[in-house]
Amino acid sequence: MVRCYEVGINKTATLETMGNLLQEVACNHVQSLGFSTDGFATSYTMRKMNLTWVTVRMHIEIYKYPAWSDVVEIETWFHDEGRIGARGEWILKDYANGQVIRRATSKRVMMNRETRRLQMVKDDVRDEYLIFCPRESSVPRGEQWQLKKIDKLEDPAQYSRLGLAPRRADLDMNQHVNNVTYIGWVLESMPQEIIDSYELQTITLDYRRECQHDDVVDSLSSHEPDENLEAISQLNGTNGAAASPATVDYRQFLHLLRLSGDGLEINRGRTQWRKKPMR
Repeated sequence: MVRCYEVGINKTATLETMGNLLQEVACNHVQSLGFSTDGFATSYTMRKMNLTWVTVRMHIEIYKYPAWSDVVEIETWFHDEGRIGARGEWILKDYANGQVIRRATSKRVMMNRETRRLQMVKDDVRDEYLIFCPRESSVPRGEQWQLKKIDKLEDPAQYSRLGLAPRRADLDMNQHVNNVTYIGWVLESMPQEIIDSYELQTITLDYRRECQHDDVVDSLSSHEPDENLEAISQLNGTNGAAASPATVDYRQFLHLLRLSGDGLEINRGRTQWRKKPMR
């Protein structure tokens, strides 16, 4: 159930609320499979080899926003990605009518906890989680995520919010900034006129660098020319019902999160926004 403290200015669940629910469901999933209960979904062999999973990409598509007191149902599963890692998938439905209101996917790779370097997935590790992966994707063919590369946003950006500092509440069990916090930081540099008149439709984030508790972050955003309006329009309306590109008002932005001191890139992203519906 969406609670009153989980909704924002639009009286609907915030993106951070839904991101937290995705994480909760994913953690419950791997715990039920007998993986570690430390929140990192590590198998016995992974812990023995000092390995952990890290998220390098998150993509969310929003067809409808649940409101206060709405009940959502979340399905999750994961797929093997060969030697590079695994892919997590989610479908969110309106519990009252079964309507799909949101989809999400994430890409996870394996990292050595000591060296902080990425590592290829070995057979003995793959064998431990491969038995839990569906043989075929439950997402119909043609609906697989086709995500184009996110170009790095260069200065000068059109919009910025500088000097963002992690709160203690932003840290996860690994003492790093939680993945969902980056979503809020990205949105902090969005112009107010977009927030007032548009609602977020899709967000894609590429995670490039870990953020520590004492880091200070700059959030940059700029308009990006929309080269694929017709494809984006398929997400408009209830449950992704198509709308004519000529009648749909969209905005698209590139985003960059960087360390304030040395400018090192933490995260790059892309968001697409649709005109808010009349209420």
